[in-house]
Amino acid sequence: MQSSSQNKGFRWVLLMLFVSLFQTLSFAGLLFKNNKLDLELLYIFLAYMAGQWVYLLLNRLITRRRDFQLEIIAFFLSGISLVVCASFNNNFALKQLLAIGLGLLAHVLVLLMSMSTDVAMFFRIPLALASIGLLAANLLIAETTHGTLNWIEIGGFSVQPSELVKIAFVFVGAVTLEKIQSTRSLTKYLLYAVTCVGALFLMRDFGTALIFFFTFVIIAFMRSGDVRTIFFATTGAALGGGMVLYFKPYVVRRFATYRRIWENMDTGGYQQTRVLIYMASGGLFGLGLGEGKLRNVYAASTDLVFGLLCEEFGLLLGLAVLVAYGLIALYALLAARQASSTFYSIAAVCAAALLLFQVSLNVFGITDLLPLTGVTLPFVSRGGTSMISSWGLLALIRARGLFQAPKVKGRGL
Repeated sequence: MQSSSQNKGFRWVLLMLFVSLFQTLSFAGLLFKNNKLDLELLYIFLAYMAGQWVYLLLNRLITRRRDFQLEIIAFFLSGISLVVCASFNNNFALKQLLAIGLGLLAHVLVLLMSMSTDVAMFFRIPLALASIGLLAANLLIAETTHGTLNWIEIGGFSVQPSELVKIAFVFVGAVTLEKIQSTRSLTKYLLYAVTCVGALFLMRDFGTALIFFFTFVIIAFMRSGDVRTIFFATTGAALGGGMVLYFKPYVVRRFATYRRIWENMDTGGYQQTRVLIYMASGGLFGLGLGEGKLRNVYAASTDLVFGLLCEEFGLLLGLAVLVAYGLIALYALLAARQASSTFYSIAAVCAAALLLFQVSLNVFGITDLLPLTGVTLPFVSRGGTSMISSWGLLALIRARGLFQAPKVKGRGL
């Protein structure tokens, strides 16, 4: 009996060893350039490997948990992101390593803010005000980049506030609807949601605005179960979207090539046609890291990164990445069923739904199944605030089990 429980305790160790082996093999081909060991890249790789193991072991000692499947999936995806960044240049890799470290810090902070509904309620108003302040600052000081007001330059680093606001958007919605059980609670959150989405429209960040609206619909339906509320919210959003298209005709031009990319291969459909061509050329096992042609196309390591993975790593790894997102969603559903309060149920399901919807917009957008909205692929795309946001949202899925160690006899890890 003790031996069986010990084996169960070692499962996460074996899974993490498998992920570490994959990461080592992925990095190995990048460490030698011109027959010389790249020491800077080696240090980056060793720091990442050590960081993920130290985090898991400390977590095991402090919380007595053994169920690290969610974190291991995130480390698997983040490791792929680091490898892709390193294949471009060491500067990208170093910045991405820093972003993963900040993401882990955000993960821990969100877990601590979610340790109980009372603690979460304490942080609700400050987070709501801070998120609105971030979006307001974005509107005031950001400069237009590629047609949007997404980015703020701080000390040589580009920050995208809307990515950080995603965490607050789910957190505030879940805790608000947990404590005040009336229509008034939904109205308050509706005003907050309209403010956030309205700011995103003013920034012309329509992909993120769509993600926020989808998340609001999930939150509202989970708490109220009222189909009429969802209908009116959706109708209002459709009318607002129609007004934007009518008064801002340049927005329509962004979607002019949707489902007609092959007719515009060298203009509006350039990115998507190259993604489809180069993905197919990668086959099941890929052309090899750094050998693909898609990396020469704009946004290859950000918006188009899924296509790059399929071309250089192969379709099998692309499917593995999609399965990983599916496992995160499955974990969220199981966590919601076992949650001790509505806050944890709403937070887990909505955080997972946000991530999954964003994955769908990214993957289906670059393959022309949906209009191209320019959103990132969670955990995988290059970008600091995107990585921090992904780890923070993961904490809302994990929050229910932070201090609930499984009862397992024996002394295994």
